[in-house]
Amino acid sequence: MSEWPLLILALALLGSFAGFLAGLLGVGGALVMIPFLTYLLHHLNMSTDMSVKMAIATGMSTIVVTSLASTRAHHKAGSVRWDLFKGLAPGLIFGSVISGVWLFSIIKGTVLALLFGGFTAFSATQMLLDKKPKPSRQMPSMWGQSVVGSVIGLVSGLVGAGGAFMSVPFMTWCNVPLRHAVGTSAALGFPIALVNALGYVVSGWSVTDTPPHSFGFVWLPGFFTICVCTVFTAPMGARFAQRLPVAKLKRGFALLLYVLACTMFYRGLTAS
Repeated sequence: MSEWPLLILALALLGSFAGFLAGLLGVGGALVMIPFLTYLLHHLNMSTDMSVKMAIATGMSTIVVTSLASTRAHHKAGSVRWDLFKGLAPGLIFGSVISGVWLFSIIKGTVLALLFGGFTAFSATQMLLDKKPKPSRQMPSMWGQSVVGSVIGLVSGLVGAGGAFMSVPFMTWCNVPLRHAVGTSAALGFPIALVNALGYVVSGWSVTDTPPHSFGFVWLPGFFTICVCTVFTAPMGARFAQRLPVAKLKRGFALLLYVLACTMFYRGLTAS
């Protein structure tokens, strides 16, 4: 019990930092949260398999709240392309149902850790390369957007991210301005997170070895503490995104993502 004050403080700091990043860059909140949540849960004597699953489910569930706060700020700044949201959202929901309700419960946590490490490294590489698209390239048709959305929703549900690590590079590759890609991805995080969070609760409901204070695979102390902090810091990050050199910040953040990817690779490969 004496560990709880320090644990809550660590969760509050983590939530504040992750929320600010999510608002500022449109990507990275969950990518930062999940490795640290995995460490904290493992410190509470959970197995690697369970700590990874609980961290992914808890981190993704907080995006339900974070995305609403961030989307509101981006919408006020005129950064959300609602036409793109309507094209991508149906596929996102379909992919999220498959991952959150079905695949997440049957894939081992150590495998999910390796998947998370791989897609975190992918996201970091996208940030560093920052390739300029062909001027003639445009977003695909509504059908094409639905297919892309399904892939993003499926992968996001397995690694616990809000999808921006795939949707931001995809939209900028299709010549959507970075400001609009970030704002639209923040809005897309809500359906991804909501559907997957419900899936994590359903798929973890009958699991008997989850820790106390859990709701399915969602760890409630982490969820509530992080949510309270992200509600304040995500809008701050979104406001700063209009003034700071976000492209340069992304390159620096990419280096941090490589470190976090390596920690998850290590945890997945060395788990007993």
